[in-house]
Amino acid sequence: MTENVGPIDASVNPRYSGIATFARLPRIDDVPRADIAVVGIPFDSGVSYRPGTRFGPSHVRESSRLLRPYNPAQDVSPFAIAQVVDAGDIPVNPFDITEAVDEVERAAKALGEQAQRIVTIGGDHTVALPLLRAVAAKHGPVAVLHFDAHLDTWDTYFGAPITHGTPFRRASEEGLIDLTASCHVGTRGPLYSKQDLIDDERLGFSIVSSEYIEEHGVEAGIQRILQRIGDKPLYVSIDIDVLDPAHAPGTGTPEAGGLTSRELLRILRALSSTNIVGADVVEVSPAYDHAQMTGIAASHVVYELVTLLAAQLAR
Repeated sequence: MTENVGPIDASVNPRYSGIATFARLPRIDDVPRADIAVVGIPFDSGVSYRPGTRFGPSHVRESSRLLRPYNPAQDVSPFAIAQVVDAGDIPVNPFDITEAVDEVERAAKALGEQAQRIVTIGGDHTVALPLLRAVAAKHGPVAVLHFDAHLDTWDTYFGAPITHGTPFRRASEEGLIDLTASCHVGTRGPLYSKQDLIDDERLGFSIVSSEYIEEHGVEAGIQRILQRIGDKPLYVSIDIDVLDPAHAPGTGTPEAGGLTSRELLRILRALSSTNIVGADVVEVSPAYDHAQMTGIAASHVVYELVTLLAAQLAR
């Protein structure tokens, strides 16, 4: 096997120079193979409040320039044990959500033929639906570990069935998720009614809320998560608004009382024993992001996910 091509050497080329691929990794066309592909989906036509997440992928890439090759928290050098690449962006129709969703699904399936695992940078949370369609076509129904301030299992907005607030209801109805092993983490804030929670449970989700983590601690939350997902094929979907606005102001639907970035990273690192088959990090809206706070948090989240996947593929 040929040696993996890693990031550009920052001791030779300054971090602020050159094309901003994720973590300054090679582009997919520049290497003979890919184990893990990081891909962007610049799409935000499904948002219900603040727009701007179409600029999320480029912002997270710019914010990732300072990432380094060794992850001491996981004791893994992900780019040494797996060929990680930046696969660029999936171009989608900004005027037609149905067509955009179909385009994402087709592109994700095609990229899945080139790389063993895909980590996606959004874009709004609408993209989780076609990504789950692509993953389920390969692995069958998957456990979904969904980090978010919101449930995203509502039915419609303005009569539209596919938006950033509905992807997991549609995924459940389509049989894409394991109804016995899926979980929301970090949910908080007002709902339309208690029926939202009743519907959510019926659709296959348990909840580890921000309030639960505040009251019982991160470790208790981790244990509940691991017990819920077990050894099922796992898709991890992370809306950056799971973080408190103090840690991630650059997002479309912020809610007070969220996780800290440290808590989120700790929970992700605890997934080392699971079987992750895909992941996304979405809802970064750079226009609201002071000093790249949200972009930096999101880039570190992607880095932890890539590290987890690299370690799992190397086992």
